[in-house]
Amino acid sequence: MTDVNTPAATAQTDDALRQAMHRVRLEVDKAVIGQAGTVTGLLVSLLARGHVLLEGVPGVAKTLVVRSFARALGLDTKRVQFTPDLMPGDVTGSLVYDARTGEFEFRAGPVFTNILLADEINRTPPKTQAALLEAMEERQVSADGESRRLPDPFLVAATQNPVEHEGTYTLPEAQLDRFLMKLVVAMPERDAEVSVLRLHAGGFSPRALSGVEAVVTADEIRAAQDAASRVQVTDDVLGYIVDLARATRQSPSVELGASPRAATALLAAAKAWAWLNASAAVTPDHVQTMLMPVWRHRLQLRPDAEMEGVSADAVLQSVVQQTRVPI
Repeated sequence: MTDVNTPAATAQTDDALRQAMHRVRLEVDKAVIGQAGTVTGLLVSLLARGHVLLEGVPGVAKTLVVRSFARALGLDTKRVQFTPDLMPGDVTGSLVYDARTGEFEFRAGPVFTNILLADEINRTPPKTQAALLEAMEERQVSADGESRRLPDPFLVAATQNPVEHEGTYTLPEAQLDRFLMKLVVAMPERDAEVSVLRLHAGGFSPRALSGVEAVVTADEIRAAQDAASRVQVTDDVLGYIVDLARATRQSPSVELGASPRAATALLAAAKAWAWLNASAAVTPDHVQTMLMPVWRHRLQLRPDAEMEGVSADAVLQSVVQQTRVPI
């Protein structure tokens, strides 16, 4: 009989969990075509216990990706349409007076779920955006002096539109920093777009998500998160992450570079990506792959650099090229 704690048994368990995560990708592919990178980003964020900001023009399936992802995971999901008149209590919950008992009772808001889809998060005022801060960072909601834990696993997937800035409220730096990744959802390639039309011509309903089923359990997700956190990291790779962060701070185009929190976020994402690729330890390649989605929203560029058309992605590319890679 094999001991469950032996390396061989752990490897077998990890392989089974990786196959389960791969099934999630295949299941989402039934509803969403041409957005494999976005689905992978969501999966890495889930394994790293982070949150995701999805940015893309209207109609590129941002909301559909998240809904399909939640359906494939078999997790409870709630959607909140962020509007200018949305109040913090509409998201986190509030105290409601019960006339029968004569007491106030807490009525949980939509944040008490496994996956919260925060649609058009930049259309709501800062006080409502800030209401998500505690939930995202502490995974709890405080009301009437009492803290209430959120379900586990918990992930916030927020969407925002890079065009139509009229009537929007830019996310504050502190809020942006709470998102592990910012994924740019691009227009699909021609072949992928033809496949999308073929899918709809065959009777697919994006509202019903026909054909997408739950393929993993919450216990498997938690086990995969634990397995990803156990991936080994050498001092050389840790030093490489710090060197990259310091290089962003010294870039002439950057006003505010990557913080220590950004470095720990990159480490968590690289460990999750390494685990998904069946790697026993994090390599510089894993770090480089995760660099842009994890750091692109954390850099504050100088106004003159922005006017010249410099982007955060371009700065990060140059930082990778200029930083010595440990062998």
